[in-house]
Amino acid sequence: MRKISLSVISLLILFLGSCKTYTIPVDSFREQFARAGYSKSRIVTVEGPRGNGDTVSYHTYPMDSIKCVDKDGSPYEFKVSPSIEIRFTYDDNRRVVFYFDLMTVNDYIIEGIRSRFIPSIRKTIQVNTIKKIEVQDGMKRFRYIAIKG
Repeated sequence: MRKISLSVISLLILFLGSCKTYTIPVDSFREQFARAGYSKSRIVTVEGPRGNGDTVSYHTYPMDSIKCVDKDGSPYEFKVSPSIEIRFTYDDNRRVVFYFDLMTVNDYIIEGIRSRFIPSIRKTIQVNTIKKIEVQDGMKRFRYIAIKG
């Protein structure tokens, strides 16, 4: 059983490590979300990996891109899509991952959904406990098929 667990963890690390990861400075993150404003949200319809009617619609921030930096500190604009994942690292090095377009942000709290298949798996974190923010394309086969607003 332990060998299986180690194998699964190793494969997960290999898979997650192969995606290019960008960093969003915490102050930039706050500024980008404050500027976007959830009150101006738009409705998106997302098609799941199975296609053929596997769709869901929801409100999200009216953002087309995310300003971040690469590992060398060079600016990069990341195109928003339903497969974008955002990872928050707390002061005590714990981590949580949300889908970028399934979270809400205010001055003090971030609430996010951790699974597209089980949207009740939510978590709330305090902005002032975050020391690092990373974003990457999880390479999952979700895509926007309609955007209103």
